[in-house]
Order: sequence, then C-alpha cells, then structure tokens
Amino acid sequence: MAPEMAAPDITPVETSPGFPAATSVVIIGGGIIGLSAALTLAERGIPVVVLEKGRIAGEQSSRNLGWVRKMLRSVPDLPMAQMADRLWAEMPARIGHDCGFRQAGILYIARTDAEMTKHEAWLASVAGAGLDSRLLSPRQIASLVPGGVGTWVGGIHTPSDGRAEPTLAASAIAKAALAKGAVIVENCAVRTLSLSAGAVSGVVTERGEIRCGQVILAGGVWSRRFLGNLGVSLLTLPLVASVLRTAPMEGPCDIAVGAPDFSFRKRHDGGYTITQRGALFAPLTLDHLLIGPRYLSTLLAQWRNLRVALGREFRDDLALPRRWGASDLSPFERVRTMDPPVNQGLNDEAMRNLVAAWPTFKQAQVAQAWGGMIDVTPDSLPVISPVAKIPGLVLASGFSGHGFGIGPAAGQLAADLATGAPPSLDPTPYRLDRF
Repeated sequence: MAPEMAAPDITPVETSPGFPAATSVVIIGGGIIGLSAALTLAERGIPVVVLEKGRIAGEQSSRNLGWVRKMLRSVPDLPMAQMADRLWAEMPARIGHDCGFRQAGILYIARTDAEMTKHEAWLASVAGAGLDSRLLSPRQIASLVPGGVGTWVGGIHTPSDGRAEPTLAASAIAKAALAKGAVIVENCAVRTLSLSAGAVSGVVTERGEIRCGQVILAGGVWSRRFLGNLGVSLLTLPLVASVLRTAPMEGPCDIAVGAPDFSFRKRHDGGYTITQRGALFAPLTLDHLLIGPRYLSTLLAQWRNLRVALGREFRDDLALPRRWGASDLSPFERVRTMDPPVNQGLNDEAMRNLVAAWPTFKQAQVAQAWGGMIDVTPDSLPVISPVAKIPGLVLASGFSGHGFGIGPAAGQLAADLATGAPPSLDPTPYRLDRF
C-alpha cells in the first residue's frame, strides 16, 4: 500500500480569536522561531502578538527531522547550538509540556577516508568548546547500532545531542506563550509594514492594522518576498527536503544516525523518521536565476547532492506578485501553507540505502511522506539581525534546514535584539549585512 502523502499532524492549539489595536512587538510567522521569541517576550512581561498566515508550525517547523545537535555545527554557530541545547533541556519545566526532547545522542558515519577526515577536522576545530563528541571505530559503531552490514571507515558520536518532536514542540511552546500573555492569531497574513519617518510604526494585516514599535520577521521561506516588497534584499533560495515516517517497529537503536545517503531517528510514536540525507530537491524558481550566482561556490561543492528540475514550481512562483500594496491581496493570502510535493525518488533511495546498511528496516511499513521547503543562505547560517534600512524591524530567517534544533535560542536572540536587551549570545555571525 502506498504511503499517505500528507503533512505531519500538528498538535492543535486554541489560538487567539483576534488582536489588540496596539502592542509592543509583532512577530510575523508562527513557526518555532517566532513562537520561541514570543515565549521569551511574554515571560519578560512585554506585550507581543504573533500573526501566522496559516496554521502555527504548518510549514518547516513541523516537517523537519527533529534533530537537536551541536555536532558538525560551524564554529561561529556553535554557541547558539550549545545555548539551544540547554534551553531544550529546560523546556518541560519552563512550559509545563513535553516537547519530546531526548538526549539520546547523534552518530554520523563515514564510508570513505575523505569523509572521516572532515569529521576529524571539525573535532579539532572545536577542541576547546567542552563537547562530548568523539571519533568511533567501525567496531564501536557496530556496538552502538547493532545489526548493521554496511562498511564504514569510522564515525563521530555526540552522546549529549538528541531530538525533539516537531509536531509537539511548536504547539507546546505556543500554549505556554498564550498562558503567559502572548496573543497568537492564525489565518491572518501580514501584508506589509506601516512606517513613520522610515521606521516601523505598525503592521497592516488582512484584518486591519496593529500599531507597534518593533517587528520580528520570522517568515521562513516567505521572508525574502516580504522584504523584497519593502526594497530590502535577503539572500535565500528554496530547496525541498522529502521525508518519510514508518509505522511503529523494532529498530537497531535509540540514537539518531546520519550516513552520507540516508538518516534515521526514533520517533515518540515508535516509528522512525527517515530521509535521503545526501540530496535535496531543487525545483527552479525565478530566484534561482536572480541570485543563484551568489551561491556559486556552494553549488559547485554540492552539485551532485542537488536534484534540479524545471516544472510547475517555476510557474507557480511567477504567478505570485513581488510587489503589492497594503490594500492588495498579498502572496501570503494566496498561499497559506507552502506544501511542496514529495520527491518519491529520493525517499526510495533513502529506504534502499538504509535497508542495505541495516536489513532490519526491510520490515518497515512506510506510513506517511511529506515535503518541506527550506530557505538556504549562501553560508548556511541564518540571519538574526536588525534591518538597518527599516529601524524597528528584526529579521530571523534563512535557517538553511537547521532552524528547529536552535529554535529556542534563535527566538530568544531575536527577542533580545527587538527590545534592546543584552543579547544572549554574540549576534555578529548572523548579521544581515555580512552579505
């Protein structure tokens, strides 16, 4: 029987029926980043309204793999990952809900000496960071993840890394933010900003205006289009990850495992989340032509990992306006939820490669598959930064497929920057003007 092609089922949240005429901070986007920022602000007693064009966590915040990792983070990004690790561990006590966070460990395995050399180089680069990451031999891999028949030259393991559940986490954070005074409104798109003397004075929504002094734009793949309408350039390109989940089954371990061409991790429902870790689908859009040259070095390095296609996505993208006024129907009302098609070929590759390495997955019943759109920056680091051209606007986007794991820390940093609080960590690696 073919798997169900549908988005993951998100834990429902009873959100706010409407919004006030004025608030201190408006957050555009109800994903893990925006909701974490809202929770931080509500805990500080700062009035905040979250506006989500569709459902909270309806896009990548519920469609990702759920990995929470420090391992193989770039050196500038590591403090963010370490802060997020602490915040995830504290989350159940902080919000009174289980996000499915488990520090069960993450293991990356290497087929070639060249892959292993990269792991060794990363470990040397973070030698003073106090991580528990260590290199493993093939025998140690077999002990940690029994039943394998693959040939590995080695691996790298971080026992303190782990996972949380995307379909639980954002909803749990939203419930806590609501209980602490935040307003969260679904099915309400923000069309544009209201400006006074060039600075933020409010937002214009499809239901009317909200006056405010600060805005956090956490719109994921939509942020580039929103900013472009305001004359601000954000370098992000869309890529699609295809993911599947199995029905509950006995598996080799509780550790999340990433190989060059597949990954798997245990789910709270007893199944596994699986993807073709070595490849992403790149349906071409106009932005690939407009700003693709800025990604040239990355594209040359990763070309074999991209499955490029020209199809209806190009036409659909062209049909959405890039300029509109406050009284016009915005792109965000035309497409409430970005729901990219599953690349079945990539999912089939993932299962073949996984079964070849751990034959126990022959028994797996694929229950569901979905696609998720990722917004990628040229250096794969997010932008968490004030927008100099528009005082009062803070951007938190471009998470390049890594946003869920660092979501609580990224949201807190965005809240700091929006309110002038001392930043929780150095924001320099994430500034907009680095491009």
